[in-house]
Amino acid sequence: MTATESPERPRAYRDVSVGELLALLARDYPNNDALIYRDAGLRYNFSQLEWLARQIARGLMCVGVEKNDRVALWAPNIPEWAPLQFALAKIGAILVTVNTALRAAEIEYLLEQSETSTLITVRGFRDNDYLDAINQIAPEIASATEGELKSSRLPFLRRVIYIGEDHPAGTIKYDSLLALSEQVTDAQLDERMADQGLDDVINMQYTSGTTGFPKGVMLSSRNIVNNGYWLAEGLGYTHRDKVCVPVPFFHCFGCVIGVLGAYTHAAALVPLEWYDPLKVLQCVEAERCTSLYGVPTMFLGELEQLDYHSFDLSSLRTGVMAGALCPEPLMRRAMEKMNLTELTIAYGLTEASPGITMTPRTDTIELRTQTVGRVLPEVEVKIVDPFTGDERPHGESGELCCRGYNVMRGYYNNPQATAEAIDKEGWLHTGDQASLDSSGYVRITGRIKELIIRGGENIAPKEIEDLLRTHPKIADVYVYGVPDEKFGEDVAAAVRLNAGETAAADEIRAFCEGKIARFKIPRQFRFVESFPMTASGKVQKFKLREMHAKEE
Repeated sequence: MTATESPERPRAYRDVSVGELLALLARDYPNNDALIYRDAGLRYNFSQLEWLARQIARGLMCVGVEKNDRVALWAPNIPEWAPLQFALAKIGAILVTVNTALRAAEIEYLLEQSETSTLITVRGFRDNDYLDAINQIAPEIASATEGELKSSRLPFLRRVIYIGEDHPAGTIKYDSLLALSEQVTDAQLDERMADQGLDDVINMQYTSGTTGFPKGVMLSSRNIVNNGYWLAEGLGYTHRDKVCVPVPFFHCFGCVIGVLGAYTHAAALVPLEWYDPLKVLQCVEAERCTSLYGVPTMFLGELEQLDYHSFDLSSLRTGVMAGALCPEPLMRRAMEKMNLTELTIAYGLTEASPGITMTPRTDTIELRTQTVGRVLPEVEVKIVDPFTGDERPHGESGELCCRGYNVMRGYYNNPQATAEAIDKEGWLHTGDQASLDSSGYVRITGRIKELIIRGGENIAPKEIEDLLRTHPKIADVYVYGVPDEKFGEDVAAAVRLNAGETAAADEIRAFCEGKIARFKIPRQFRFVESFPMTASGKVQKFKLREMHAKEE
């Protein structure tokens, strides 16, 4: 364990396990605010949060959760989220974060690929009924004994823990974990905690990566605690800060930059269960938050509310805008109207835990919008020719590669994809096109990979293409990203129908409903007779984008 401290500033933590981090905070800052849910009337200090995490950890041990078990958490930013993150870490289980928008087929794939043994979930979110999805893919749960599920389609899944007032058949009620914790001693929990290393996998995040179905990114305590530490250092956090987090915890932005970034510096968290721009502003005003996170569309929504409502945002000073490129006018408006004078831009990817670069909070607005900042401490960056691997000189574009403590442990059960992403010298190849200037500033100039980033959500075209090709009227289809003022990028599809068929965009969208998350469903369609191809027969998606722009 290493902590940094000086007479001028309080203690901060790095090179500790996720489970140990909370214990240190409870020791050093027991009465400081830790977790605040304003609407729910919940307010935990670090001592209370540590007590709760330990109780839940002992309850999880009682129901049979072992070290290295994958435990999937499928829920929005509910008050149970952060305690579970630390409870699972204390017992050495691997938290598998789940996008709240996933549908039945998608959650089945994730649970199967991750070999998840325990699913923790809620009734559902918005119009997405999680219990219905679970019953579709594991109908055996209705007649199963609690904790003894045997599913033909999900052979590794043994138990479903349910957070909610009702108690669906076959599930373990989350609230019962507190009572069950009495059957496991503190000594047994401490023994489990001692049997962990900083490089043990503690978190798995599913990302679409460059192509195909999502891959499970394996992250260790060393990866995510240290990354949170350095990002928080860049924000100048202390134990006096309060961080408003409306971004989802199932992304690295929420559970690493958010939870761990704040807690490495003993700052308080003020999460929202889901994003609502008006509630964000109300929370900032009521709790006197000093920092605010979001993707550009979130800040845009908050600024729109300020056109109609008045709030005292004078407590704000800093925050992170990430997930998509930030237009300079938006940054200026956020700084001026929201008092975010030290707003920063962060760049990274899940495979990098996630931060690679960050703009210094005192930089000019030009540098904070035209670059993604400088590389974080203890991380190396180089720009290479994507075909030869040769390093490019300053100012010239190529593929951005990074190396350091932040590089993932690999993709779960996918050694081939891991070898393609991380070379023999330990460099992670991001697939992003970038340049590095002589002052150390990185500019993202495009993407070598074809991933679409819509409002901070990573979308793999191939997954959508595979689904659309099952439509009886579609002969072939290619999906690509197009610029969008609100989301930064949106999903478009070029469709070639079978001979003699006709179809409308609404018909194809309706076909996608319920099969993939709504944010993946193409908003724009072009019906074409053919696709632009290379001499070797590969579709040129950049030409599809150009053709799309001409028809706008």
